[in-house]
Amino acid sequence: MAGEPQSDCLFCKIVAGEVPATIVRESETTVAFRDINPQAPTHVLVIPKAHHADAAALAAAEPGIAADVLREAGEIAAQENVRGSGYRVVFNTGSGAGQTVFHAHAHVLGGRGLEWPPG
Repeated sequence: MAGEPQSDCLFCKIVAGEVPATIVRESETTVAFRDINPQAPTHVLVIPKAHHADAAALAAAEPGIAADVLREAGEIAAQENVRGSGYRVVFNTGSGAGQTVFHAHAHVLGGRGLEWPPG
């Protein structure tokens, strides 16, 4: 069921404290932690505590929490000192887009040039 913790979800296990992560910020509805395979000097994941498969599912079911994720992404950028130089917020949706953990999450990337298109 959407919103409920999934026993086979890595990010649900991080929210529950069953899997360690370097948590850098937490709110009532979100958790932010460092990516274990960083693609930039700042690479933090912001996830909703509630389980939703991807960003589209989260936005459809709980738009307020989707907004919380985006607000926290901005707070992370400020905390990590990349707000002024620029940062990117990325939601990979679906395996074809590179999503590997099917729990909605935003990547906050910064601290280096982030040219477009990425890659």
